Amino acid sequence: MMAWWRKSKPGGAANDERPLETAQAAERLLRRLEWTVVRRLDGLLQGDYRTLMRGAGLDLADLREYQLHDDVRHIDWNVTARLQQPHVRVFTEDREMAAWFVLDLSRSVDFGSGTRAKREISQGFVGVLARLLTRHGNRVGALVYGTELEAVLPPRGGRPQVLQLLHRMARRVPEARGTKAQKGMTRLAELLRSAAAMMPRRSMVFVVSDFLSEPGWEKPLGHLVQRHEVVAVRLFDPLERELPDLGLVPLTDAETGEQMWVDTHDAGFRRRFARIAAEREARLREALARAGVDTLELSTDDDLVDAVVRFADMRRRRVRHGRAAAAMA
Repeated sequence: MMAWWRKSKPGGAANDERPLETAQAAERLLRRLEWTVVRRLDGLLQGDYRTLMRGAGLDLADLREYQLHDDVRHIDWNVTARLQQPHVRVFTEDREMAAWFVLDLSRSVDFGSGTRAKREISQGFVGVLARLLTRHGNRVGALVYGTELEAVLPPRGGRPQVLQLLHRMARRVPEARGTKAQKGMTRLAELLRSAAAMMPRRSMVFVVSDFLSEPGWEKPLGHLVQRHEVVAVRLFDPLERELPDLGLVPLTDAETGEQMWVDTHDAGFRRRFARIAAEREARLREALARAGVDTLELSTDDDLVDAVVRFADMRRRRVRHGRAAAAMA
């Protein structure tokens, strides 16, 4: 299998911050997100945060006589014909779900060709969404994966839980280059199987990963979808899709640590790189679609406000689709 090469970032050594320092960094990050992102979202979402946690599954709660304000799509025609009086179906929506963040923080998420790495955009998105959810009474939890499943945060509510989550993400730092722990690809299937085993109740699950992994994660993801409402938050960097003309540069495989020099001045090499990247993109999107998950693509040059608004729009479409499907059932 061809390795997935990417440019080495200087200064990629492990972060040696002490726990107190990482806790202070988490507080600073959350405060900045609250002022620069959450406050902007308050106006853009106009208080409609319910769609962030509404499941598509609707359970039949009751039948009652049709009233003028009712949606005609909810009329139960069998009951109407039997009773000779229009009746509508009343549904109970899934609202009591906890939100879980299944976090891939393996070495490849430290890559970024611009000012931010995939890890930073992951922290920002998770921090904003967790804060939005906890502000409205929801509970959030997390599974943190580096070279293996390294931490589990049970679902809790409140701002302290968001701080704990960001603190744990900041503490998860890759080992030094070339160590034994970094050899081999991410085992995303192992993380997804662990997630399924640790979530006994129906939940909202965000799988936040760049999906650079050993094969075989599609089936565990599909199993997770059977029980939970799952969103794949796919992290990527524009340089992973197309290489500019940079001349002779050292590239490092972000998962295995292998290094090589390539001549990006060679137009043929850049075309082959773009073709392989496009093929991988197509396979990944097809695999996520087969698993039945909603997918939010999150680039290192994305604006977090735009990303959360896109997610909210995606959830609204899902809710409308669920209602239409229930009405036609």
